[in-house]
Amino acid sequence: MKWNWRNPSRGIMIALLAVIAIGLGFLTDFIITCFEKNSYPQNYAEYVETYTEAYGVPESLVYAVIRTESGFDSGVVSSAGAVGLMQLMPDTFTWLTNEILFDHLESGMLYDPETNIKYGTYYLSRLYDRYGDWELALAAYNGGPGNVDEWLADPAYSDGEGGLSKIPFRETRRYVKKVTDAREVYERLYEKNEDSLKETD
Repeated sequence: MKWNWRNPSRGIMIALLAVIAIGLGFLTDFIITCFEKNSYPQNYAEYVETYTEAYGVPESLVYAVIRTESGFDSGVVSSAGAVGLMQLMPDTFTWLTNEILFDHLESGMLYDPETNIKYGTYYLSRLYDRYGDWELALAAYNGGPGNVDEWLADPAYSDGEGGLSKIPFRETRRYVKKVTDAREVYERLYEKNEDSLKETD
């Protein structure tokens, strides 16, 4: 900036305005970040950290699923009967607890945040192992593995490289986008390195 020797007060005023503008920019960014963190909380952090590490699922993905599925309301039940934070179906929960992990829990335990996060995270992990892709795992989480298998086998929906060019169910298509968008926000806001056992896409 060229100093105005004839009117030094004007130069000082310009410099002061520049400093104020920069300060307001930082303040605005800070306010926006605080607002977004309140909109995208990391509730139940202890449980999420424990089970994402145990099952190799990115924390940001689990937070995004919880936010999308239930808005962090552990008591919510969907019209289809899905329960709790990660909206697990009782039949899926019974299958996981009785035939896979052999914990033999009652379906009422789905209302318990730790239990819901444990089995929701584990189920995501199994779906990733099956498909090798988080978007496909999310599509299966919402639309069911049977439907995803059919879509992958159908040239109208398969991209020919093991993925989907289109998800035919509108609800599932929107669900995958919502979770993916929310995950990106969590990654941006919290900037935590996720050294998981499974690759992140």
